[in-house]
Amino acid sequence: MALSDIRIVLVNTSHSGNIGSVARAMKTMGLSKLYLVDPACEVDSHASALAAGATDVLGASQTVATLQEAIADCSLVIGTSARSRTLSWPMVEPRECADKLVAEAVNGPVALVFGRENSGLTNEELQLCNYHVCIPANPEYSSLNLAMAVMTLSYEIRMSHLATQDKVIEEDDVRYPTQQQMDLFFEHLEKTLNETGFIIKQHPGIVMTRLRRLFTRARPEDQELNILRGILTSIDRSMNDKKVD
Repeated sequence: MALSDIRIVLVNTSHSGNIGSVARAMKTMGLSKLYLVDPACEVDSHASALAAGATDVLGASQTVATLQEAIADCSLVIGTSARSRTLSWPMVEPRECADKLVAEAVNGPVALVFGRENSGLTNEELQLCNYHVCIPANPEYSSLNLAMAVMTLSYEIRMSHLATQDKVIEEDDVRYPTQQQMDLFFEHLEKTLNETGFIIKQHPGIVMTRLRRLFTRARPEDQELNILRGILTSIDRSMNDKKVD
């Protein structure tokens, strides 16, 4: 079932009651996988009280230290963003966000990431996501608390999931790399570009940020990523041969 592979990820949540309310919103919409990244509070009795009948979601939640850990095995990651950033990232509307998550979850884990109650996700965290989603609330009063935001997007996910029930879902032969595989590629790319002198170590600028945005937007498939890694390896080998000569 696709919904079981859609995880809700909360980053550095400050209030235990919000975690409980999120669990309740999730279960109401049929979601069960909750990941807590470096929470600033304990999942305590207050969280259980606000979870109401969703204490099973709380009990099964996983706590990890970093966002990278929470999404390492995910092939699609969408981060919530309430404001525009200096370096724009591919944006999707809530309905499109839900459609992408439901479609991709047929093949394995995907994640929808929510940031801190007062400041959201950092630019670095948003750069780990394939897409950003913004809830188009009233611009004159766009105050959504964490549980409201989770409920709104979880509702869209449920509607998208229900819409697929009457259709025959054919598994696509296309497979996408996990976030961990993409991180290894970016590390390899940066190392090679440093070795070739393309990136000046004393003045790195934002080259890697822009390249990360480029490849994140392009979403290379597994085979395409293997080709890119092969190209980097051939460059590395050629440079090592020149050093020997």
